[in-house]
Order: sequence, then C-alpha cells, then structure tokens
Amino acid sequence: MLFVKTEDLKQGMRLARPIYNKNGVLLFERDSRLTKQGIDSVKNFGLIGLFVLEPAEPVPPMTQEDLDFERFQTMAVFQIKDELDYIVRMGKPSKLQSIVDSLIKNYGHLDRSINFVQNLRSGEDYTYKHALNVALLCTMMTHVLNMRVDERQDVIIAALLHDIGIIPLLLNQKERYKLDDPSVVHAAKVDGLRIIENTFASSPNIKRICFQCQRILDKFEEGDGYQNIKLVEGAKILVVAEVFDTMTAMQLDKEPDSEVAAIKHLLENPDLFDPKVVDALIASINILTPGVSVELNTGAKALVLAANKVNILRPMLLCFEDNSIIDLGNEFIYGDMEIVDIMKTMDNRHIMDMAALKKQGFDVEEPEYVAVTAGKD
Repeated sequence: MLFVKTEDLKQGMRLARPIYNKNGVLLFERDSRLTKQGIDSVKNFGLIGLFVLEPAEPVPPMTQEDLDFERFQTMAVFQIKDELDYIVRMGKPSKLQSIVDSLIKNYGHLDRSINFVQNLRSGEDYTYKHALNVALLCTMMTHVLNMRVDERQDVIIAALLHDIGIIPLLLNQKERYKLDDPSVVHAAKVDGLRIIENTFASSPNIKRICFQCQRILDKFEEGDGYQNIKLVEGAKILVVAEVFDTMTAMQLDKEPDSEVAAIKHLLENPDLFDPKVVDALIASINILTPGVSVELNTGAKALVLAANKVNILRPMLLCFEDNSIIDLGNEFIYGDMEIVDIMKTMDNRHIMDMAALKKQGFDVEEPEYVAVTAGKD
C-alpha cells in the first residue's frame, strides 16, 4: 500500500479505501481503478491524496462496521466544517443540534468497543477532523460513564467547539500560514473561548468545559497538574479525548503515536487525566484485542491471544519467532517486557491474524468482511 499525493495520482491506480461524497454516497469502491474523471473528482473534493494498492496487492479486509465508520466520518466532517464556519461568520449555530443527535444516534448507545481508525489530515482540514474525532470519543465515553442526557450533550457540543478559535485563520487564505506558529494557535484557541461565550451565553456549562480543558492543557505544558482546579466532569472527559486524538492523529508531516503510547501516557499521569475517564476511553475503542499484531521492547513481534481485563497493556501474547506464549500479566516473569507499538497497515489499520489464533486453539469469532465488487477486469 502506498500514499500518493493528489498531484501524483495516475490513471489505473487501484484504491485501497472507498471514497464517499458529503452525502455518504459511495463514489469509488475499494479496488476501483482511477480514471481521469476520477482523479479530477478527487481534486475537486480537496483531498490531499489517496491510499492506493501495489499492482499485485490484495485488497485489505474491511467489515461492514469499518465501512459504516468511514462513511459516517466523511459525512460528519463536511457537516462540522459547514457548521463551525457558519458559527464564526454569523455568531449563532444553525445545525449543531442535528450533528449532536447524529453522533449520539450512531455511537452514543453502543454496547461494545469499536475500531477507531484515524484518517489522514492536512493543515486545512485538521481542525474539522479533530473536532469530529474528539466529539466521537466524548460521545462514547459519556455513554460508558452513564451521564445524564443534558450533560452528555454539553460535553459533545464542547468537543465540537473547543478549537473554534482556529476557524477564522482557516477562513482567511492570507492568515493560514500563521497556523505554523504554536503561539498564534494558542492565542486563537483562547479567542475561541470568547466566541463560545458570546454564542452560547445561555449554556454556561459549555464554555466552562472548554475553558477548564484549555486550563488543564496549559498547566500540562507548564509541567503541572490540576490539583488546585475544581473540574466539572465534562472537562475531564474532553481533555482525555483531546490528548488521545492529538497524539494518534495521522498527518503528512508528523508520525502519529500508537494507541498504546497514548494510553500509557494517559494512565501514567493520573493527576492530569482522571483514571475513571481513561477507563471509559479504553472501554470505548479496540486497542489490544485478540488477533492484533504488536511489537515488544525486546524487538520481537507477537500476536495478542487474550486481552487483560485488569491491565489492558499487558495481554497474553504468541511470539512469532518461536511460537512461545508470553503472559505479560505475569509481571514476576515478564516484568521487564512490554508492548511498544501496534503493527499497522500504512493507512493506520491494525494488522490482524485470526487464523493464528484459531491454530493455537483459541475460539474466536471471525470478523465478517465485506466482499469487494470493484476491480474486476
């Protein structure tokens, strides 16, 4: 699999992932071969590039849930961009509640964790995709924490709005270059609190959540905790979602941290990140589940055989090089050994090996992958 920038796309290249339009209509199936018209469409969509397959490479498997998540993300990013731009221009919301309702309808009542796959971001769409992912995480975490409906809505709205101060820079073509300056970005985020205060004067809890989240992040930059700040629960949730998404985001100029590294960071700083909230995040997304391939600090590669419900970071593993079984939960024997990363495909999907699990005698439910209809010559 390769990532190819839009300007370098060629006719005949095969798509590794589907492409949907803003209404969720499938435009190009996986394994579709790019045509001149298709390349022109990609340019018109404003995509920075596509993941394409090598000539003889098989199409990576995707479940219906994976495809639904991809489609939902595409539609929601367009909606969030339109709404945040509208709020900045008009000083009032338009379709914000419908976005919140859609998030809760699709991901606010799940009884399982999901594959939370990051999409590649550019400087132009980072803020919108970040707003979506943080809101998605908050939607699932508030469900796990069994919060009241009104409290959940405030947290999700705060997640969508918390970086709205950056939008004026994105809307001004001549000002976009300033986004490379961290001090300008920080000042813009502070300005965004005033936008939130003015627009949602009748909902003070939304501003409170955003304001407290920014204070926590500022104190973290200063190397301090938040022991002296009395936080509402929504702020604790927002800061965990904010940091997790920021660390694991896929960008052209930055290698993302793995989910393992992000979870370690959150767990190792309980004075900054509420352990109860971090547990809610862990319960919401798939991280070290059976079938996932990982790398160890010894350099060895292994397969997760069974999750550890007490400590997610120390599951039972099958070592590839000698087929030995390693139970990281037994810290007396394996205390010096730990997982440093999850093995992934280039487009940030977990490398899974369910066949190896079955070979070891583990009774696992094989994911039902969706057949590809494109690419037939």
